[in-house]
Amino acid sequence: MATIKDVAKHAGVSTTTVSHVINKTRFVADDTKAAVWAAIKELSYSPSAVARSLKVNNTKTIGLLATSSGSPYYAEVIQAVEAACYQKGYTLILCNTQNDLEKQQAYLAMLAQKRVDGLLVMCSEYHPPLLSLLQEYPHIPMMVMDWGKHSDFTDNIEDNGFQGGYLATRYLIDRGHREIATITGQLNEFTGRERHKGFLHALKEAGITIPDEWIIEADFQPQEGYDGMMKILNTKQRPTALFCGGDVIAMGALCAAGEMGLRVPDDISVIGYDNIRNTRYYNPPLTTIQQPKESLAEMALDMLLDRIINKRETYHSIELHPELVERNSVADGPYLNK
Repeated sequence: MATIKDVAKHAGVSTTTVSHVINKTRFVADDTKAAVWAAIKELSYSPSAVARSLKVNNTKTIGLLATSSGSPYYAEVIQAVEAACYQKGYTLILCNTQNDLEKQQAYLAMLAQKRVDGLLVMCSEYHPPLLSLLQEYPHIPMMVMDWGKHSDFTDNIEDNGFQGGYLATRYLIDRGHREIATITGQLNEFTGRERHKGFLHALKEAGITIPDEWIIEADFQPQEGYDGMMKILNTKQRPTALFCGGDVIAMGALCAAGEMGLRVPDDISVIGYDNIRNTRYYNPPLTTIQQPKESLAEMALDMLLDRIINKRETYHSIELHPELVERNSVADGPYLNK
């Protein structure tokens, strides 16, 4: 990789002159500037962030290490993070890892090399190898955006999926449902697991037992929701309500119900989770659990900038509280007021 000394030597000037050309901090003759820029181009030298950061010790860039930018929920959070960064004068570098440790390692090394001012992490699952990897960069201020517990080496935000799963299920019970099925997210990942724990807790609290075949584990994809709903509707006894661990799962479930000739919510009620942007336009509009995505993004960035700018050394944890959004996909069940 070319250095500023290589550029200076190639152009036949001093490193100070190269710096002045790049940063426009002093008059330099046109032919000298042309020689410097030609050398930069020929050597593929990238001076922009590095040259400035060496002087002011910041690059005005934030890295975001994310599980995926493809799902609607993650896409909306990332969009909110980018908007918050732009508003505060920072550039966001998105690294989409698919929870692959090798990619996480490569991206972290790249972000460290680019000398990002701070790092936001949203990886849905934090296995010991990833935790060890994150701790290899103690000089980079970090904020974990979707953790369930406070760590001892970084700030974090708890999304409180247990509370959200409980809230969704309690709502169905209060509306008179006792035969309640669920299509969960992946139970080996924190997000799906915590929401499902909340679901089970609400059932236990109400003294409700459901058949094992009414619990379907799925990925956060519409096809998985479709397949899961088909399995549930083909059981000997059909439930009166369904809790989906994500709105994209509910999308597929609604489609399956329609193809089976069932009306939602008249024949079966459905509740989702996340309140992604298009749930208002599902058929019917989906009752769901609101994840405060904009608040999550703004709070995460504010806490990270506090560490960057004010050099805060203590670690903080913030808990978010999901809320119910009522629409038209849940009807009263047969046990209402009984």
